Amino acid sequence: MFTVSCGRIVDKWTVNIPVQADDVNAVTFDSEDISFATVITDDKDSAHGGLSVVDVLGNKMLKFTDDMTVDIDGKVQKICINTAELLGTERLSEVRSIEFDVYADAVSDDYINQDGINKKASGTICIGGGTVISKGKWYDFAETQGGEYNLEMSGAVHCEFKFLLADSGYCWDESMNDANFLIMRWGSENQSNLYVDNIVFYDENKNSIPLA
Repeated sequence: MFTVSCGRIVDKWTVNIPVQADDVNAVTFDSEDISFATVITDDKDSAHGGLSVVDVLGNKMLKFTDDMTVDIDGKVQKICINTAELLGTERLSEVRSIEFDVYADAVSDDYINQDGINKKASGTICIGGGTVISKGKWYDFAETQGGEYNLEMSGAVHCEFKFLLADSGYCWDESMNDANFLIMRWGSENQSNLYVDNIVFYDENKNSIPLA
């Protein structure tokens, strides 16, 4: 017998209900177009794997399937999102923040909980990122941390990347044909995959920016 809080049993897989997009300008992956997303493997700690669109309880999202060939200690899962392709270059300078949801699932039971019991749970989800800005410099976004310690598939961890120094020109501009940002997960406590959904770009007045 199972007792489930804020989750459902689906084919013996306990999961939280995915968050549905509530903004008309959200990138939801319903079209299954992922041409604007790539895996980055440019250093020895970068995770290797592939991207696809998967359905989780009727909600489509981007999945980074980690091939687990990189040691978990210090490993970073990196997804690059091409903003110029999504918004068009003429609207890049309007972006002041980016919000999205991430999830993780466990593929092993190597996570040990506070009772010393091995669990097939995703563990801590530490998300950060960065981008190259109009001044040609690297810009770091603040980290978001959440986690799931009981369920094989986590609930949503909502992330927000902000251009806090936009008034000083530390943001994108219309000349950046390849403007993009990285979504990075580190600190994994168990072998797991990463999911992304509901990406929304906002202007300085917190209005969502239409996709191209």
